[in-house]
Amino acid sequence: MIDKIKAKNLSAQLLYVGTGNPPTTHPHSAISNAFPGLEMDFRNAWRRILKGLQLHESSNLVVAVDDDADPRLRMLSSGWRLVMIEDTRLMVPVKGPLIVGGPIVDLPDNGFQDPLMPLEWSNALASILSEHAGRTVRCKFENVLDKTLAPVEFDIELRPFFAISTVNGETLKQPVISRDLAPPGELTQSLCSPWQSDYRECACFYWAATRPDYVNVETGPEGESTGHNWMQKDRTPETPKLYLPDDWMDPELVTYLELYRQWEKSLRFVIDGKDEDPVTPPGR
Repeated sequence: MIDKIKAKNLSAQLLYVGTGNPPTTHPHSAISNAFPGLEMDFRNAWRRILKGLQLHESSNLVVAVDDDADPRLRMLSSGWRLVMIEDTRLMVPVKGPLIVGGPIVDLPDNGFQDPLMPLEWSNALASILSEHAGRTVRCKFENVLDKTLAPVEFDIELRPFFAISTVNGETLKQPVISRDLAPPGELTQSLCSPWQSDYRECACFYWAATRPDYVNVETGPEGESTGHNWMQKDRTPETPKLYLPDDWMDPELVTYLELYRQWEKSLRFVIDGKDEDPVTPPGR
């Protein structure tokens, strides 16, 4: 008789490879904001990380305050954004050219003309969560609608990311997202229909499909880079490496209609950040 070894620690359970599960179902195949493949928008898992508040999935704006939240938090429901948890800043300055080939400058966002941009939640909160999950953390907010208002701070519970269960009196983390973070239905709320639209994104650097953005990248001596937009139709070794800004109406980029009608011909694989080698026709 052979006894089976059952993984108990969380890391081993997360890395478990189930029989028959394709590579796209595992976390290591995911990009930061979507996993796995077209099945969910991972950003939605972070919206309720602070007890009593609902954050926007792609920014640091507070979009709602729960009915049963601490009454003091109700003031955050109008124009407030989360800028810091403990000593960790959730916004960073963004620099780049305003036009292709232009000088490097601070890049303001289109909404508030602010050169500080929110970090993607997974990157912003991973270290905070590993240290403070389940405990109260100091959170700083500022108002983007009324700059005369002083920033405010509250102590708010940081919810654990993983579900917790008790087995034989022992508290264990389970390798599934806590329902307190993502009630049924919320992980798929922002997916597109038809599914091909998730490859074309929604003009806010988001796509639910597991795909790259900037490919064939080469870095210059000053840290600048050149490369191609993955949605660019013309990407041969001879194509000048000039990143085309994402514009769904640009004929140089793959269109929605092309994705709907011939996605299998329009999309290309990328291996180690580079386009796959072009297929050489037989006899050539």
